[in-house]
Formats: sequence, structure tokens, C-alpha cells
Amino acid sequence: MRFMTLRHVAALSLVLLTTPVLSAEITDVTGRTVELDLPAKRVIVGEARQIHVIAALKGEQTFDTIVGWRDDLIKKDPDSYKAYAERFPQIEKLPRFGYVPQGDFSLETAISLSPDVITLNLESEKSAKESGFEEKAAAAGIKVVYLDFRIDPDKNSEASIELLGKLFGAQERAKEFIAYRRAEIARVTDRLATVEDLKRPSVFIERAPGISGENTCCRTFGPVNFGAMVEQAGGHNVAADVIKTTFGDLNSEQLVISDPEHVIVTGSNWAAESDINQFVPAGRGADMTLAREKLAHLMTRTPFPELKAVKSGNVHAVWHQFYGAPYEFFPIQQFAKWFHPELFADLDPEANFAEFHRKFLPVTYKPGYFVSFEKGSN
Repeated sequence: MRFMTLRHVAALSLVLLTTPVLSAEITDVTGRTVELDLPAKRVIVGEARQIHVIAALKGEQTFDTIVGWRDDLIKKDPDSYKAYAERFPQIEKLPRFGYVPQGDFSLETAISLSPDVITLNLESEKSAKESGFEEKAAAAGIKVVYLDFRIDPDKNSEASIELLGKLFGAQERAKEFIAYRRAEIARVTDRLATVEDLKRPSVFIERAPGISGENTCCRTFGPVNFGAMVEQAGGHNVAADVIKTTFGDLNSEQLVISDPEHVIVTGSNWAAESDINQFVPAGRGADMTLAREKLAHLMTRTPFPELKAVKSGNVHAVWHQFYGAPYEFFPIQQFAKWFHPELFADLDPEANFAEFHRKFLPVTYKPGYFVSFEKGSN
């Protein structure tokens, strides 16, 4: 009986190994139809920060089919890179690529790795077309698939998760991930919907101050991305009254006129790129004392000392990389606690994000993604 069982297992294994992979058509976030064998066997990840999604889908097998990736994780999110390098030491040897719009992505090197597909972010599309990148990749038999977690997340995040699920053979896990984040966002939006005449505090969210050049104000978000998270959390994004694009600059005089009740800045560990080192180093395992010091210094710039938020101490920082990963349920929950502390007194975003790590990710959770000025409420 044991012999027969082993023989049958061997026969089944042979069938599985010799079954041809069938081509499939997928539609990326640009509306392009791409035909390729699924799941892909060799993938170049055109933005390494997409690993925040891939890891949620593949867990212990996250890097099994990745043959190269962009250098942005180690430059722009080194705390996360360290976590993944500790868990998967082999990634230290993964070939790294530059950024297509900057012209420093070596397609020749990519071709030498024989990938089936290269995943690019939506903002790379124009450069990829105009530079001939798409055409050259196609001539080499490499498919290009565009994803988007940044330009219009409300429209494209779930579609991008589904695309990665197909590329990495994790469709069911992608469905679980999507359902999980929807439920976590609903913890906030459903409760807000029960409040009659909800008072939305005015909020200004500044994009990545303190990295380089003159540390001036006021790069911000329009009605999408972090701007949309503010609204979902029960606040009013004052910049959306003026700026209708994903990103834009708010005039400092307009900020004074708006006089927001809360100020939030985005920060990350940009030590590898910064020439002035005045950013708030929020992120996995961040030093909260240092982060508060940096946040307090940023609030000495014109016109922040004049603002109601600064005078009352309602000033916060959030990990910048939430702007490009579909983990937005976490900042939405934390924003809601800042904006409506009594309504969300029982909500524990830290515990919820730790649970997400245990359920979906192969790396452990460490706090540090938020910090508050003066009140120390993170």
C-alpha cells in the first residue's frame, strides 16, 4: 500500500511539472491589455516599495520569483529594508535598478535577467513610452505592467492588489487582503456615518518637509492620497479647497487664512538622500524623542507659529510611505483618534496594525509610524 501511494504521488508530481502554463490576459491600471503566462516565474519589481503589498500576498515566499528591484526601498524606506533583509538575507544580492523617469533604469541589465514582467508605477508610464522603454522591453519579450498606489489610490489600489495577486499566483490572498483593509477602514467610516452634524476639524497635511534645499512651506495633497485619508477620518483637508491634483503647493498666506485646527507632516528615514536632515524620521522602530524634536523644529518655520494648530499643540507626523502602500487603514484610524478622540476612544490603531503584521506579513511589527508634538500622544 505504501509503495502504491508513493508511486501515485510521483505520477501526480510528474503531471504537475509537465502541465503547460497557459497564457492569460490582464488589464493594468492604464487600461492596457497584457498577455503573459501566469503566475510569472521571473519578476522585476519596478518600485521596491511594492514589496509592502507583495509580502502581504506571498508571506514566506515573497522573494521566490523576484529577480531584481528598484533601489528605492533602501534609499527612501531603509527601516523597512532592514526588516526584510533580516528576514530574507538573500535580498542583499538582488540586482537593483534606478527610476525610469530619471533615465537611470538599465534595461540592458534587466534583459540579462530574463524576466517575464516588469512592474512599474503609474507615474512612470509617460517616460516609459516616450523613451522607448516599453517598446524595447516588448522586443526583448518582457511584459510591462503598471500599478498605482499613489496617484489615485481610491481608483487603483484594489485593482493593483489584484494584479499583483495574479502575477504572483496569490489571487485568494489578494481577496483576503482587500477585504481586511476594507473592514479596517469601515471601523472609522461606519462610526462617523452615525454622527449627525459631524464637526470636521480643519487639517493641513504637509508633504515631506525637511528633506532638501530650503526648508520652506507648503507642499501638500489635494483631494486624493493623504488628502482623502484626512476626509475619511472625519477631518477637512483645507488644501483640497484650492488644489485639485494629487500633489501641489499651498501658498503660505492661504495657510494662514485657513488657520487649520490640526497640522500633520509626513516623514520617513531619508538620511540617504537628505542634504539638510530636518525631516521627521517616522517609520518602523523610529526614535520618538528625535522625531518629536524634528517635528518641533519644523513648526518654527513661517507661518506655522501663527497657526491655531501649533498654538494648541495639535501637530503630528505620519510615516510618509503610507502614501504609496495600501495600508491606509492604519493612518485613517490614527487620524480619527486625533480628530475625534472621544468618538474613537476604544480604537487602538497600533494593536490593529500589529495584528495585520501577524496575519499577513513575514516581518514583525515595531511602532514608530506616528508622533505628536508636545502632547506626546503617539
